[in-house]
Amino acid sequence: MRVLVVEDEPYMAEAIRDGLRLEAIAADIAGDGDTALELLSINAYDIAVLDRDIPGPSGDEIAERIVASGSGMPILMLTAADRLDDKASGFELGADDYLTKPFELRELVLRLRALDRRRAYNRPPVRKIAGLRLDPFRREVYRDGRYVALTRKQFAVLEVLVAAEGGVISAEELLERAWDENADPFTNAVRITVSALRKRLDEPWIIATVPGVGYRIDTQPDTGRAGGERG
Repeated sequence: MRVLVVEDEPYMAEAIRDGLRLEAIAADIAGDGDTALELLSINAYDIAVLDRDIPGPSGDEIAERIVASGSGMPILMLTAADRLDDKASGFELGADDYLTKPFELRELVLRLRALDRRRAYNRPPVRKIAGLRLDPFRREVYRDGRYVALTRKQFAVLEVLVAAEGGVISAEELLERAWDENADPFTNAVRITVSALRKRLDEPWIIATVPGVGYRIDTQPDTGRAGGERG
C-alpha cells in the first residue's frame, strides 16, 4: 500500500512515515497543499491522509479535488478538533474516515487497512491464491499451510502481486506501490527483492517473470520443475 500523508508539522509527519514504514506501508509526505496536489498529479496513491489545516490549498480543498477527479481514492481526515460539526463537514466533503489528534499510530494503521479493504470492494481481508494465504492485518504469509517469514519489504511486494490476482505488475509499479518517493527509479531493488521473495516462498517458484513486462503470481506453478527460477 502507498499513501500520501499531508501534514505540515515536520516532526509528526516524519513520525507517521517512519511508523507506517514499519508496517510495510509506503508513505510520501507533503507539508503544504501545493506539494500535495503536485504529488497527487504524478503518483498513484491508495489512500490520502489529509490534515485539514495546512498552508496553501487546505485539506478540505484537496479532498474536494480528489473527489472531483473521480479516482475513488479513500480519504482519511486528520484534525485537532473533536467537534461533531467539524467531523460532519469533513464527511460532507468526501472524507471516508476521521482521526482526531493526538492519536496512536496503531489506530491509524488499522484505519488505513480497513479503508484499503473497503476500496477493494468485496475482496476478503485474508487473500488466497495458488496455495498462498496472505493476512495483511497480522502481516502473515502461509504457503500450503507452511508459515513463511518475510521482511517488511518482501511482504509489501507480495501484497501488491497477490492483490493483482495473477495480473502482471511492472517493476515500475512495484517500485511505486511498495517503496516511497525517495526510491531511485534506476535501482535494482525490485529485482533483488523479488528474487529473495521467491526463495523465501520456496519451490515450485510461484512468482513468474514476464520478460520485458513485469511479474505476476503464477496460479498454476509447475510442481515438476526442479531448480532454476524464472527472471
